[in-house]
This record gives sequence, structure tokens and C-alpha cells, in this order.
Amino acid sequence: MKILIRNLDRETTEQELQTAFEAHGKVQSCDIVKEKSNGLSKGFGFVEMPKSGDAKVAVKNLNDSMLGANKIRVKYAQDKAD
Repeated sequence: MKILIRNLDRETTEQELQTAFEAHGKVQSCDIVKEKSNGLSKGFGFVEMPKSGDAKVAVKNLNDSMLGANKIRVKYAQDKAD
């Protein structure tokens, strides 16, 4: 299940994000979206968790929690419409 994380501190690393989610289950992938021009974080990212039950617990427990210096917003990612 793909999860969207918004309002990330620009200094948050993928490892820190993965560690936060691994507390709630297995993490399949973790990506912070970065600017193409300078490689800096855009302030959001995605985590994929193979078990939907783990993903639901992670979303519930991590939404509006502090990660780094920011309160993050966590929700299920929507697929882009073609």
C-alpha cells in the first residue's frame, strides 16, 4: 500500500522516514521527492508497505506526528489519473 507523507522537514532523510514507518511494519520502499535542479527535498515523499494492516496502523499513528522539526501529514496515496 502506497502512503503519501507531506510537510517533511527539508533535512529529513529517507533513512529517518523509513525508520519511523518500520516501527509499524515492513517497509517495501521509501522515497523523498527531490528537486531535479539541486537535489533538495520538495518536502514530501512516499512509503510503500506490503501489508495493508501495517499501513493503516502507520497512517493512523504517524499522521500529525513530529518527524524532525515538522508535524507531518500522512495519508494513502492516490494513483494519478491518466
